Amino acid sequence: MELHISLEGTRDLGGQLYRQLAEAIRAGRLADGQQLPPSRLLASQLGLSRKTVSDVYDKLGYEQLLVGRVGVGSFVQAPHASPQRRHASTRLASGERLARWNATPRPLVQGPRSAFARYAFIGGRATPALFPHDEWRRCVQHALRQDRQERGNYGPVEGLAVLRAAIARHAAFSRGIHCTPDQVLVTNGAQQALALLAQTLLEPGDTVAVEEPGYPMARQLFASLGMRVVGIEVDEDGMMVDQIPDGTKLIYATPAHQFPLGMPMSMACRHALLERARNLGAIIIEDDYDSAFRYEGRPTDALQSMDRYGIVAHVGSFSKTMLPELRMGYVVLPEALVQAVQTVKYLTDWHTPTLGQLALAKFIDDGHLLRHIRRCHDVYAGRRERLQHWFNGPLAPWFRLVPATAGFHVAALAQAPLDIDLLLRRARQADVGLQSIAPFYHGTPRHQGLYLGYGAIETLDIDAALAIVHGILREMAPPA
Repeated sequence: MELHISLEGTRDLGGQLYRQLAEAIRAGRLADGQQLPPSRLLASQLGLSRKTVSDVYDKLGYEQLLVGRVGVGSFVQAPHASPQRRHASTRLASGERLARWNATPRPLVQGPRSAFARYAFIGGRATPALFPHDEWRRCVQHALRQDRQERGNYGPVEGLAVLRAAIARHAAFSRGIHCTPDQVLVTNGAQQALALLAQTLLEPGDTVAVEEPGYPMARQLFASLGMRVVGIEVDEDGMMVDQIPDGTKLIYATPAHQFPLGMPMSMACRHALLERARNLGAIIIEDDYDSAFRYEGRPTDALQSMDRYGIVAHVGSFSKTMLPELRMGYVVLPEALVQAVQTVKYLTDWHTPTLGQLALAKFIDDGHLLRHIRRCHDVYAGRRERLQHWFNGPLAPWFRLVPATAGFHVAALAQAPLDIDLLLRRARQADVGLQSIAPFYHGTPRHQGLYLGYGAIETLDIDAALAIVHGILREMAPPA
């Protein structure tokens, strides 16, 4: 790669070269220790004499911005203190919009693992130790061999055919999804699927109905695109369908495991939701984020399997079943939406990286995904049992668990008014990481309580953590 130097005219060429190199070194654009081209090569590239370049190198060396190594070359020696970066003072026409983005909170952003408490009930995160790394490594190696045949070409917008077929089979087997591979669109996680659907279906000012409480990133996404976002309360059956206003064009719901409270949507509510959406001409986004883990009762198929009108877009993610850093998800689209959503994805990022797609297809087809889900299911079931023991026993005077049959998080609602923020602070001081359900409400929270993820905490640590919480609660609010 050539060093970028731009010389103008024919005067003071050596001075121009010196100033550009010195500025690049002081600004950090040329990194400390980076080797510069030999003087003969740079002179040839710039059309200068070798002596001119050598003199510039000597001057930079005198100022201790370059260091020469005999027989090796010239290397950048960055100054100890870098000057302050110059900031543009121009008033930007988009300043107000930038300010709104800068003020937008990021409620579910998680820091590095080192920042977590020792006992952390983190939502949406699995235990990396449970992941079959050896099997995944072999799938990646297989993908590298396969990818060699198509290297240098862009992939299909909708995703590789081998992965879409694997997803269609897996979704049919595990969730009762009715679709062809042509209806499957591979995405960079579930969040991209939500964005693509919103961009495809809505104009600024259109009405979107979301659950309240609900997934804050979905609400923020829709609002950021200029939509009118209406929160629909949930009860023990799920979304209260009669609150969905006329004119709604998009409905976002989590039927299998309501986020964050955890209860499943009843069959009566599912039928009512489908009828309401049909009457409105609205599309339902079914976010099926962690329903692969089911612990009791008869399996409930996805809402999409009940759809007779072509109005449910089923969004799935491999972040919960595998690893979040893979950023792999998908959406099963109603046939009427397929071409339009593909076009929006094409304009957004063209396609999802093909290497990961090939590896994931192999991982699914070889049965590794189902075996991994079963292995995690057994571990999560044990952790869920320990949570139930504590909240149905020692912690029952303060909290009650919301019944949940799937996923790997639960919500515990306060039985009486309680200073949840104080509880969180005191628990954190004792190295226990808890989270309130309050941030999942857009308006005033109807309930106080805790959101407890158990995917990333070891089973034996749950007893130690909740024993600490029990002691804090006895001091804060002694039971009658």
